[in-house]
Amino acid sequence: MQVKIGIIGGTGRMGAFFRKVFETAGWEVQIAGRSTPQSPADLAGACDVVMVSVPIRETVGVIRSLAPLLSEGQLFCDLTSLKTGPVEAMLTSRAQVVGLHPMFGPTANGLPGQTIIATPARCRPETLDLLLEVFLSQGARVTISTPEEHDRIMAVVQGLTHFVTLGVAETMRRVGVKPEDTLAFMSPVYQMEMCLVGRLLSQDSSLYADILGQNPHVMPVIEACEGAFSSLRETIGTGDTDAFEEVFKKNAQHFGDYCQKAARESDLLIASMVRQ
Repeated sequence: MQVKIGIIGGTGRMGAFFRKVFETAGWEVQIAGRSTPQSPADLAGACDVVMVSVPIRETVGVIRSLAPLLSEGQLFCDLTSLKTGPVEAMLTSRAQVVGLHPMFGPTANGLPGQTIIATPARCRPETLDLLLEVFLSQGARVTISTPEEHDRIMAVVQGLTHFVTLGVAETMRRVGVKPEDTLAFMSPVYQMEMCLVGRLLSQDSSLYADILGQNPHVMPVIEACEGAFSSLRETIGTGDTDAFEEVFKKNAQHFGDYCQKAARESDLLIASMVRQ
């Protein structure tokens, strides 16, 4: 029997991406958006799987509006960058529940090599296998987590990295240096850093506002980051080379074997950039 999935927000970029993913898997896909004839409630009453793909700040509200409409035989999913709140909201329904977080944007060229995090909260094993096989069969990697662990790790993976990246942009603006002022001085590593900054700034600011502002684990990480910067600034300001080397050594030990792995992988990226 063909599985029927309804994607709420299916006219958006991420919803459209996953529409193609499920169509490739042979599923029947229906979508609901602000301008579609079908409403979210229509999909909730007609589909085996109901997936919510709307902006983070709207997700819980949409889920709560749909939860009373779902039955035990259905599967309720979302595609949000946060998991605890959306999963808790989905659990108020009678449906099976799996939170999903694709660790890529809608501009990705398909699923090969991409990571999707799944947080199954109330789901039969065969239902979970059916859903995850769609992603695995198209080359994705799936990481299983709890909603709480997901949000804690995302405070570093997304919160810390986005905060630092925005901090680089803010600092350059404050000191009056534009990327083009540095082009003739760029090393490949600096170019990679600028690419990350420019990539982030080219996207939707509201997405990053929600990622940073709505995950309660982010602020303690940012506070730790501020403390780290303050300590490093003090060490550098004193000119104490021994103290600096001690901090450097401790961080290298903390990263362990990953340091060499990162050096090898970044060497490949640098070689590719230099050849262009």
